[in-house]
Amino acid sequence: KMDFEKAKLNPAAIFKSPQEVVSSQELSREQKIEILRRWEQDARLMEVAEEESMPGLQPKLLQPIRDALHALNYWPDTEHSSPSKA
Repeated sequence: KMDFEKAKLNPAAIFKSPQEVVSSQELSREQKIEILRRWEQDARLMEVAEEESMPGLQPKLLQPIRDALHALNYWPDTEHSSPSKA
């Protein structure tokens, strides 16, 4: 059984890739989005840290995470500006 709270805190520890979040059968769309958004924040922080120390260590995760969010029909740029209750 998936531990949603743990997945939310550290997505990379639970999932091999953002795509794995999307294809999970145990999570709702909202949970998937929450996990992926958290992962996106982590990836952003990691990229900043990397640029300061050792660039190119981690594979760039931001694009796959965004692709995963888009696969769930989540578009961060539009979601908060025009709240449509679909």
